[in-house]
Amino acid sequence: MKQLELFIDGACQGNPGPAGIGVVAVENGKVIKEISQFIGVATNNIAEYTALIFGLQEALVLKAESVHVTTDSELLFHQIKGSYKVRDENLKFLNAQVCHLLTGFKSFNIKHVMREKNSQ
Repeated sequence: MKQLELFIDGACQGNPGPAGIGVVAVENGKVIKEISQFIGVATNNIAEYTALIFGLQEALVLKAESVHVTTDSELLFHQIKGSYKVRDENLKFLNAQVCHLLTGFKSFNIKHVMREKNSQ
């Protein structure tokens, strides 16, 4: 079973403000893909969700069956795990996209780490 680790991050300058995402895909300890992209004006939470969506889409393209995501976004982590309700209308749409993408994997898990542990 092909397994990928995804390290994701999204950020903006101001909230909302100019925003970007970063995704690092790792297979067997080796970086196989890096994505960094400006996404326009967005909130920090939208940038975090967008990074996850880009990462999951890339994992599907790379034919991963199992995905382990590492994020420094506490909100994203808890909303994906289901321990926080998604109240923001803009995030509900993005959360639904994530849930749909997750159906393409045999296994998925997500881990929250402190920002300094997610720097690449």
